Amino acid sequence: MIDRCVAAAGRSMQTVRAMAKFKLALVQLLVSPVKSDNLKKAFELIKKAAKQGAQIVALPECFNSPYGTTFFPEYAEKIPGQSTQMLSDVAKECGIYLIGGSIPEEDCGRLYNTCTVFGPDGTLLIKHRKIHLFDIDVPGKIRFQESETLSPGESLSVFDTPFCKIGVGICYDMRFAELAQIYTKKGCQLLVYPGAFNMTTGPAHWELLQRARALDNQVYVATASPARDDKASYVAWGHSTVYLSEIRQQIPIHTQRRHDLYSVEEKK
Repeated sequence: MIDRCVAAAGRSMQTVRAMAKFKLALVQLLVSPVKSDNLKKAFELIKKAAKQGAQIVALPECFNSPYGTTFFPEYAEKIPGQSTQMLSDVAKECGIYLIGGSIPEEDCGRLYNTCTVFGPDGTLLIKHRKIHLFDIDVPGKIRFQESETLSPGESLSVFDTPFCKIGVGICYDMRFAELAQIYTKKGCQLLVYPGAFNMTTGPAHWELLQRARALDNQVYVATASPARDDKASYVAWGHSTVYLSEIRQQIPIHTQRRHDLYSVEEKK
């Protein structure tokens, strides 16, 4: 699969705050074992997306590193560091909001799978550490244990733009409906999940989960994946996608919820 940019124009929708029109670009790039090449490629594709009118750009999970527990310690950086400095610089140069996929982060002897988001002036807006670690064992198909090397994040991540409020998760975070519900309660109209579903979970659940989060919460959902590399030790499914819902008025579930009977709340 070749490098590509998948772009979708946001459409106005009625919410607590009207959502402005904007262009969102999802950068699906082929990740190599050479970090400097990955950074150069990401830089070029971000600039290309901005030149095509994108005001918000999102990169995939582990855009600077091969995805795998053996790679995380080798490629990990502190934040700020080489990769996040590049993200800050290109966000400022292009005047865009940049959702920096994720990178392996080292902090105080621990490793995290971390997404950084930068504003049009290059300022770091949020740092989201993957909350739910990808620990699965499908007999005969795939076994992957992120917890062998990574630590989980401990906080939710929301940032505001002139267009809408955005909630961020990473890959496996998308499987947990409660996170999307809380983001929606916080006023998010777009949920972005950089991810790297594999050839087992991708065909089965990648699109289904995005559609479910969009339908349940009546929000836009966008996912950015690495391009598929059949020679990699971990083969990503690809298929970066945007799903939307514009039926808040026709089917007003947000005002019809029985808060007297049930509720999903964020722990402080």
